[in-house]
Amino acid sequence: MSRKEQIKLSLRQRLAKLINYFLKGLLVVLPFAITYSIIKSIVISLDTFVDVGVPAVGFLIVIVSVTILGWIGSSILTKPLFSLVDDILSRIPFVKIIYTSVKDFMEAFVGDKKKFNNPVLVKMGDGLYKPGFITQEDLTALKLPGMVAVYCPHSYAFSGNLFLVEKDKVKPMEGNSTDAMKFIVSGGVTSID
Repeated sequence: MSRKEQIKLSLRQRLAKLINYFLKGLLVVLPFAITYSIIKSIVISLDTFVDVGVPAVGFLIVIVSVTILGWIGSSILTKPLFSLVDDILSRIPFVKIIYTSVKDFMEAFVGDKKKFNNPVLVKMGDGLYKPGFITQEDLTALKLPGMVAVYCPHSYAFSGNLFLVEKDKVKPMEGNSTDAMKFIVSGGVTSID
């Protein structure tokens, strides 16, 4: 190999190393940068609701207000009022669809009727399983006896698919639902403790 070829090879190797270091740097920086950007945009957007001139005070006011509303909403004194508002919103034709869907979805995560607490594996093919959560055990109202509703979230998204699956094709997963959700949403990258 000539001296010129050795120099070219050496430069390529150095360039490859530099690119490799850059990519490793991205792996370190990007998760922090994206998390910071998301949190910053949430704080800024909440700050615009309550503009008091001091950064992040609007964010704190919104957080405290929502917490107080949650406390008031769970107390005995205001249940009739919230039930009345709930009843009214549940009767308005177009609003009913949006309101009940959002309410049910929120209750599935944080309400008394948590739905995502039963992680399962759905057999999709020979040796192929899709992780998800049973959201309904009994589908006889849909004339589907022996079937269950399984919600399979997409990786890195706030969406997913709902499958109606024969019970014998569903296998319970070991571990808790929080770890299962992190595992699914991360695309299987997050390790399960």
